[in-house]
Amino acid sequence: MRKKILAANWKMYKTPDQATAFFQEFLPLVQDHDRDEIVVCPNYIALPAAIHAAKGSRVAIGAQNLHWEKEGAYTGEICTSMLVAIGVTHVIIGHSERRQYFCETDDTVNLKLKSALAAGLTPIVCVGEVLEEREANLTDDVLRRQCLRAFNKVSAKKAASLVVAYEPVWAIGTGKTATPELAADAHAIIRAEAADSFGQEFADNLRILYGGSVKPENAHALMSEEEIDGALVGGASLDPKSFAAIVKY
Repeated sequence: MRKKILAANWKMYKTPDQATAFFQEFLPLVQDHDRDEIVVCPNYIALPAAIHAAKGSRVAIGAQNLHWEKEGAYTGEICTSMLVAIGVTHVIIGHSERRQYFCETDDTVNLKLKSALAAGLTPIVCVGEVLEEREANLTDDVLRRQCLRAFNKVSAKKAASLVVAYEPVWAIGTGKTATPELAADAHAIIRAEAADSFGQEFADNLRILYGGSVKPENAHALMSEEEIDGALVGGASLDPKSFAAIVKY
């Protein structure tokens, strides 16, 4: 039985004070919840406030991105040792917005995955198709390509903590949601690719999250699918009551 993960991606929202206020309201709502893992991923400057506010709770804190090099002249970037030093445990890699707006590729996703694993961080690797690809019936090909390249030259032993998030890009921020059945089909493709890369036992244990306009209203139906092992939640995670409702689906 794979333990589900409910992960919040706050994107470019919340100051440190706003992050602290969120946890003051959110933590009492989920303090007895141990059925699932809960992860919150704030922006960089809100990370210390979130880590301090979540201390002693069951909520883990993740970053939204990282650079694959250990250090260097990479203005505006952040490396794994910096994240680990302040208490970050998870990191989102290859989010569709990073791919779309900041030219991230399958190859840079692979480099970041290797770096995160080497540092002991739990990577949440995002894959997913855009609307044009879905309408052209290319979803299977896109997911297989993204997984194959992301997993390139990564061993099953090193990838033990890997989490994958399926993002139908056409559903993010649009209010559209893939039906639970469509999402489950995509997750099955990802799991099959993981089996090819890492072996069937690894694939059977791999947790694959759904990330595409997850809301309190659709969380239960999505989480009821056997192939769906949790959610990567965007806008609905900014409000503590809303995210708590999703966690309690």
